[in-house]
Amino acid sequence: MKLITELSEKVEYLTETHNGKKATYITGPFMMWGKPNKNGRVYTESVMNNAVNKYKNGVIAENRAYGELNHPKGPTLDLERVCILIKELNVQKDGNVIGKARVVETPMGKIVKGLMESGANLGVSSRGLGSIKENSQGIMEVQNDFHLVTASDVVADPSAPSAFVKGIMENVEWIYNENTGEFAEMAKKQLNKYSKSQIEEAKIQWFKAFLRKL
Repeated sequence: MKLITELSEKVEYLTETHNGKKATYITGPFMMWGKPNKNGRVYTESVMNNAVNKYKNGVIAENRAYGELNHPKGPTLDLERVCILIKELNVQKDGNVIGKARVVETPMGKIVKGLMESGANLGVSSRGLGSIKENSQGIMEVQNDFHLVTASDVVADPSAPSAFVKGIMENVEWIYNENTGEFAEMAKKQLNKYSKSQIEEAKIQWFKAFLRKL
């Protein structure tokens, strides 16, 4: 399976008061289905519903739906970089997947809150694992094995630098072990078999493949 990231800049910030204590939230469309997104991919309603329902009944229900600050290097969650806790995620008939995440009192969460209070323009990026196949319209369609890792990481200026991250990450294969909840990166095992010159050649080929996706 490949690492799939999707970006959204249409999020809003809000503050709610509970028992006299203020809490800061990020809310808005975290993902979309039914039409091609910025990355040229499309999710069907059934694929999105399946992934979101599993996510809601799993990590959200267990209060461990974390999101990190900035793009991570892979699908594994790093608790040291957690900045938000996703509380709600709902698939809408209009093609949006609306989410709501609370900014938590961690070092990274405090950075996010400080940026928000200063008027910074932040976005969110979902992360998942799955396969992609070209459909009859020539659009890359996410398949039924799609597994949502996190509905929202907080990113800065998501419309620009993300393309390189996406291009590199999606050329790395990952295996998810449902029993242990761990991910194995197949590319590392493959590279261990290469000589130094072969590794350099592989890097060139991966970069050329990335350029063809632009």
